[in-house]
Amino acid sequence: MEHMKHMVFEVGTALILVAIAALIANRLKFSTIPFLIVIGMLVGPHAPVIGILDFRFIKTEEVIMFLGRLGVLFLLFYLGLEFSVQKLVRSGKNIVFGGTVYVLVNFCLGLGYGLLVGFPIYEALITAGMFAVSSTAIVAKVLVDLKRTGNPETELILGMILFDDIFLALFLTVMSGLLLAGATSVGGIAFTVAISVGYMLLFFLIAHYGKNVLNRLLNITSNEVFVIVVFSAMIFVAGFSETLHVAEAIGALLFGLMLSETEHSKRIEHAVVPFRDFFGAIFFFSFGLSIDPASLGGAVWIALGAVVLTLVGNMFAGTVAGRKAGLSYRSSTNIGLTVAARGEFTIIVANLGVMAGLTPVLRPFSALYVFILSIVAPLFAKESKRVYNGLSRIFGWQSSKQKEKRRENA
Repeated sequence: MEHMKHMVFEVGTALILVAIAALIANRLKFSTIPFLIVIGMLVGPHAPVIGILDFRFIKTEEVIMFLGRLGVLFLLFYLGLEFSVQKLVRSGKNIVFGGTVYVLVNFCLGLGYGLLVGFPIYEALITAGMFAVSSTAIVAKVLVDLKRTGNPETELILGMILFDDIFLALFLTVMSGLLLAGATSVGGIAFTVAISVGYMLLFFLIAHYGKNVLNRLLNITSNEVFVIVVFSAMIFVAGFSETLHVAEAIGALLFGLMLSETEHSKRIEHAVVPFRDFFGAIFFFSFGLSIDPASLGGAVWIALGAVVLTLVGNMFAGTVAGRKAGLSYRSSTNIGLTVAARGEFTIIVANLGVMAGLTPVLRPFSALYVFILSIVAPLFAKESKRVYNGLSRIFGWQSSKQKEKRRENA
């Protein structure tokens, strides 16, 4: 009994630290992600003990990690609810083109970089996935904070993020099949990938053909019972997915995708948001707990190189996508800088590699990579005018007004 009391107090203390990190981030108008990771590292099992002061959360680490796993499930479940191929089709060719360029450029850069720093093929593929997925949460926050929701490039940004989310679902499905099933032969790899993709298609089919049945099953008037039924089913599906060697996060995402086409999707979204935010915050905190600050030194140069490449790759992809859509160089610069942030999904990709027993450096590498870009990318987006002015002097970019003025002076 005493042990349980101590455990509740320790978990409560951890939650207070999470709340403090969120308050600081909100006051500074920044994403909470870097603050939560840092506080987690400072009080993790690797934190130093100074005299009688012991800030380590050792006895409750497993409990906090489990709550963090729930955070991943809610994050991916919400993403599934937002996910819609129909939205992508309606968005037009420019978004498909921009999204394809964005994913290909970043994925190829990540794969090449992973091989360049000496990672084996699976680690290089995980690095490619980390490069290729932006942070939906940070991108949305940047657009709102900078009052750019009405800008001409915003629709393209949101479309590219949606396309990126679809890529994430496919990538995690295939990689979880490869890494978690432990197949080594070509036939074994093909079989595990086929199971993962087939499992994903099953949910697509249920979403399309079972919509009426799902609508009837979820026609529950009591909000209390509605939440219990939906969340219990989501966690069950996530757990069942792991028995098929499909990551539990993908199970949650696919379950959200299955419910996204029902008439209850908005009601579910409204119910899940507080859980997503609360448990999502614990996820980043628990990720910080798992990192030994002493191990960061070995990943600094790898992370810095990845940050530089990501910024360059995003600027290139944003410029190509924006110009193809008929946007100005200024708007195209905004695209590249806005989508450069990395956050929740990058960590989820890295965690998949860690769970599969890949090289331990993935954890500190992903922590530094996300930490730097979650701070630098929003700052660059805020100063996009200065960045554009600098690039325009280098590359000789001119707006249509500048060209007309130059012709008149000539």
